Amino acid sequence: MSDASAVVSRFTGRPVTGTRRRSGALTEATLAGGDVVVAKRGHAPGATAAEAAGLRWLAEGAAPIPAVHGHDEHWLVLDRIATEPAQERVADRLGRDLAALHAAGAPAFGAPPPGAPDRAWIGLAPMANTPGPRWPEWYAEHRVRPYVRLARDAGTLSAAEAAAFDRACHRFASVSGPPEPPSRLHGDLWNGNVLWTRERAYLIDPAAHGGHRESDLAMLRLFGCPQLERVLGAYAEAAPLSSGWRERIGLHQLFPLLVHAVLFGRTYAEQALSVVHGLF
Repeated sequence: MSDASAVVSRFTGRPVTGTRRRSGALTEATLAGGDVVVAKRGHAPGATAAEAAGLRWLAEGAAPIPAVHGHDEHWLVLDRIATEPAQERVADRLGRDLAALHAAGAPAFGAPPPGAPDRAWIGLAPMANTPGPRWPEWYAEHRVRPYVRLARDAGTLSAAEAAAFDRACHRFASVSGPPEPPSRLHGDLWNGNVLWTRERAYLIDPAAHGGHRESDLAMLRLFGCPQLERVLGAYAEAAPLSSGWRERIGLHQLFPLLVHAVLFGRTYAEQALSVVHGLF
């Protein structure tokens, strides 16, 4: 029996009749009776615990997530979601679900999910969940500057380019819009982490934390999302957005762009630089 099969049997209490490797980290396992689950191997110590805690927190905020069967130091076992093409009515429901999730709130900007380990992750990049009271300063200190430093140290950004980001950080308050309370964020809400079904869109792979709700919406736009305007329209009906939110999309996209610059290189650094030049 493979490691994945053994852990799936342990967490579901059912025999595994077959497995299929989907990627280096994901294995689908078919259970006796025909149900299918996914076993995900963590990439670093604490990664599975952070993801499980994030999923639980999203579920408490009424977000649709795959059922979590269990996790240990190395594995996380979830229900497999059978996907379908995105439909308008499901997009409308996703917008309402995101509005409800964000309204569930968080104790502070940067607040981690209850029970999450100190060290968090966004994809394969480290992410510090350090609480702060004001969004512009917290965003600059914990979601922009750390990744600028990593990109500069790797040679992806020059010292002069890194200095441009630092100057921009001092001006975030002037372009961040009206103050809002901390929202409960998915935190890595690109389209690949939204699984569309006939009835709902499920959220996976969170980097959950307390943050600004416009950050989740901006990330949905960053890499493209089917039915995005339907999602945003339904969201705005349920929870109207502050005036000028479209002009702030680039500000909120700086974080994921810099994460991608750290993980994947110069192309994303140039996009982040373009955003900064457009804002200021």
